[in-house]
Amino acid sequence: MRKNFILDTSVILYNPDAIYSFDDNNIIIPIEVIEELDGFKRDMTELGHCSRMIANELDQMRRQGRLGEGVALPGGGLLRVHAAQDEDHLRKYGLRPGKKADNRILNLAVWLTESDHEHQTIIITKSINLRLKADALGIYAEDFEEPQRSHLQIYTGSRTIDVPADDIAAFNAAGQMDSPADDMSPNEYVYLRGDDEATTALARSNGNGTLHALTRAPADGILGIKPLNMHQCFALDALLDDNIKCVTLLGKAGTGKTLLAVAAGLYKVLKEDRYNKLLISRPTMPMGRDIGYLPGDIEEKMRPWMQPLYDAIEMIRDIDRRSRQRSLPPDILESDEVGIEPLTYIRGRSIPNQFMIIDEAQNLTPLEVKTIITRVGPETKIVLTGDPEQIDNPYVDVMSNGFTYLLHRFQSQSISAHVSLEKGERSSLAEIAANIL
Repeated sequence: MRKNFILDTSVILYNPDAIYSFDDNNIIIPIEVIEELDGFKRDMTELGHCSRMIANELDQMRRQGRLGEGVALPGGGLLRVHAAQDEDHLRKYGLRPGKKADNRILNLAVWLTESDHEHQTIIITKSINLRLKADALGIYAEDFEEPQRSHLQIYTGSRTIDVPADDIAAFNAAGQMDSPADDMSPNEYVYLRGDDEATTALARSNGNGTLHALTRAPADGILGIKPLNMHQCFALDALLDDNIKCVTLLGKAGTGKTLLAVAAGLYKVLKEDRYNKLLISRPTMPMGRDIGYLPGDIEEKMRPWMQPLYDAIEMIRDIDRRSRQRSLPPDILESDEVGIEPLTYIRGRSIPNQFMIIDEAQNLTPLEVKTIITRVGPETKIVLTGDPEQIDNPYVDVMSNGFTYLLHRFQSQSISAHVSLEKGERSSLAEIAANIL
């Protein structure tokens, strides 16, 4: 049965292409949504970009017919911009439409439910409160999810496989072996466990039926940072392999994802001279929020948001300072080879031959991640770190955030690798807190 889907502002700002995600149904954008979007159009942010993007899209559709009467969509659906109903349909529920956009959307939904018995009416919104109010009024309401993603489990990037001890010995000698599993993704990591429980090995799949030994890190680690567990070994392998252009590191607080990424970036830029620059950033909330209210230049404005990265650099510098052979310049934070830039200004750029780190990437939307990845130029490596359980962006959740979206979409790509870090190494107190609080 054909349905009426009412889209609210949060859905459009989350993904302007959402209007094409409902097959051959009726897509209704209340005129209140257009008014709310108009308030974002001058913002030099991702929200402003989305607002302008949908406005241009609707303006193109307007040339095909009147939006108030409905314009055909490529998938067979019909899109309408619906003017508000003057009649009050919420009075019996103890609510008044007034000027509140959510209530006026509810008023429209109630009117459609009562007047259009041929089509089921459903509100699509990222707002939990609007879904709760709709449910109380007997109106169907759903969150917007990307097609075919709601059922996905987060890909961990590694697995454990039990094999005979003799096979592990042969693997250690040759550096490769035929994969015991035929469903492995490219650059998926494997913990090979022997039948005697004392023989083990770490390996990486090439995605074509062969396992290879990991990239060997220097004996003293990179800039004094050594992997402390199996998953950190996996992460370091992906970070040091120049053939892997995109790395995603997932882990709770204290697992070392940011520290390893920064150490690898400094090592590749300053020690190996493989990249021209280490470029680090993390989203202000939301990404692109105007940072002009903070005093100082860009680095001073970004300092509060970037402090965890500065902390990682300071820790690495302290370790390097105590080593016999120093690898880092004493003024590393002022070095031209290490830079910080707000994600606000990344659109339209091309970033060649750099080691990029995007921290806290779980707070990005899929569109924001696409914007960042498509800026990567020749010979650039990009590392995104995040924890989908620590999302501050109200427009995304565990499965709909850009970080999760990216790791699933890139799972089959040979130039990418993903590692889920499981064990906290910051301190025993931090590990206990991360697990039970």
